[in-house]
Amino acid sequence: MTKVTKFATIIIVSYTIEYFHSRVIAEIESWPDGILADYARLVELLMEFGPNLRMPHSRAMGGSLFELRPRGREGIGRAFYCFVSGHRVVILHAFVKKTQATPKQELRIARRRMKEAQNG
Repeated sequence: MTKVTKFATIIIVSYTIEYFHSRVIAEIESWPDGILADYARLVELLMEFGPNLRMPHSRAMGGSLFELRPRGREGIGRAFYCFVSGHRVVILHAFVKKTQATPKQELRIARRRMKEAQNG
């Protein structure tokens, strides 16, 4: 045992990613290549860091809802997600932003799906 392992405990926890519905995956796969590439990078970070992933990569939206914040030359994407039992992350809803503010309808969809994902 080295001096480092004697005094440090390293815990590696990885999170699994699930999608609420196949339509969410289809939406993300339709994104422009630059946004899609950044999304793939951010999902890897989310799997590694889970709820510790913060700005500028992820932002808490309140009430246990979070957004992943991919961007590319072509624009900005958003993927809403939540944590469910164990180390599971459910990607609830995704879209490419066309305005500065997040549309309320997109948030409503994500919140409705989050309730469904967490309750059953």
